[in-house]
Amino acid sequence: MTGAVAVRDRLAADVRRDLGRPRKQLQPRYLYDALGSRLFEAICALPEYRITRAEQRLLAAHAGAIGAGLAGPVTIVELGAGSGEKLAQIVEPLMEARVPVRVELVDVSATALDLAALTLSRWPDLPVTGHRTTYEDGIERVAARRRGEGAVLAAFLGSNIGNLDPAESRAFVGAVRSGLRRGDRFLLGTDLVKPEAELELAYDDPLGVTAAFNLNVLARLNRELGADFDLDAFAHRAVWNAAASRMEMHLESLRAQTVEIPGAGFSVDFSEGESIWTESSYKYETESVRELGAAAGLAVTRQWVDERDRFALTTFEPREFAP
Repeated sequence: MTGAVAVRDRLAADVRRDLGRPRKQLQPRYLYDALGSRLFEAICALPEYRITRAEQRLLAAHAGAIGAGLAGPVTIVELGAGSGEKLAQIVEPLMEARVPVRVELVDVSATALDLAALTLSRWPDLPVTGHRTTYEDGIERVAARRRGEGAVLAAFLGSNIGNLDPAESRAFVGAVRSGLRRGDRFLLGTDLVKPEAELELAYDDPLGVTAAFNLNVLARLNRELGADFDLDAFAHRAVWNAAASRMEMHLESLRAQTVEIPGAGFSVDFSEGESIWTESSYKYETESVRELGAAAGLAVTRQWVDERDRFALTTFEPREFAP
């Protein structure tokens, strides 16, 4: 089975399961096809979406400390490739210090992998390997490929951890921990809780870029599974759920309708006002970030906070007594 066929089959199975739930949903990973990845890059440039700029400021100030003391050769594993610009900030001080480095990129989006690899091509001698797969599978692949000495720096940036619910985030960080050994490091970017009005504006921008990003997942199902979603019959909604400490993105059906999805082998009915939950973005406090690592057997070594835009970068290392 080719990679493309496997991805399409998994998409069909997930869509059939998740749109068949009493509360309809879609996995947020499916927002990031070629167009979705480009739209997300545009979102990151919006003045209302401050996550990327806050993280870049922290990386610019602390990139040297992030990789300091790691034994070479260093393998940097980025889970969620993005554009590669943030990863380049981490790579640069290691390259300047002449530490041998290789990069492993893990993402479900072929576009993101290609874009990150292109960004890193500014260092012609830097070995870069892309893995078009899930984060968890990517961690297993990198661990299986590991040979000899040298440290691993695993990076999960952009507050992507916020797309996982509490149980999923604990399982994910546990999976990362299982791929690390003494002397390795895990770098985690987390968006922190901020005023509701600021959060809602970041996820429902005046230009409508986030709405286009959200609606594109329906266009993807039309393209890849032969669905007949009418994009004009759905509207983007962004809601702050204070009790769960998360922003939610939804696609609300503007009328009663039935959508056929031949590639997934089923049809789905919508009532007027019914929505598809497409993404959650959990917001953290600094202490809850520490607790998340501790639950997986990881100890915080450094934590930097951008107080202006409420974002944190945290480095963890395996605790010796952790399983």
